[in-house]
Amino acid sequence: MLYRNILLIDDDEDDHEIFLSALENVSHPVNCVTLSNAVIALEKLTRNELKTDLIFLDLNMPLMNGQEFLAEIKSRPDLREIPVIVLSTSASQSTAQQSKDLGAADFITKPDSYDELVRILKTIFV
Repeated sequence: MLYRNILLIDDDEDDHEIFLSALENVSHPVNCVTLSNAVIALEKLTRNELKTDLIFLDLNMPLMNGQEFLAEIKSRPDLREIPVIVLSTSASQSTAQQSKDLGAADFITKPDSYDELVRILKTIFV
């Protein structure tokens, strides 16, 4: 699928900058909205203030963690079809499986290098 509008939900502003920079190396134009708070993201999606083709989601966030957000979005008929890719520092197989059980399309451990992030994003967006 050709994703044009994506949403990154991650409470780390540095990760926003790195992710946005890596997206510039993707082969087609992508519009990316970044939010630091899953509660606000859910509110914007629920109120149709934000349209997205794909969500990248961090797990470790305050207020509402990534798995809580994932469970909530997948319980809503109007939002459940949006693919969610968990992008987390966790490398735990059980965490990955829990995320997939909640409806995540994929689980990616945040790579250690910028080049690896670019490579991963190219496999998703090409």
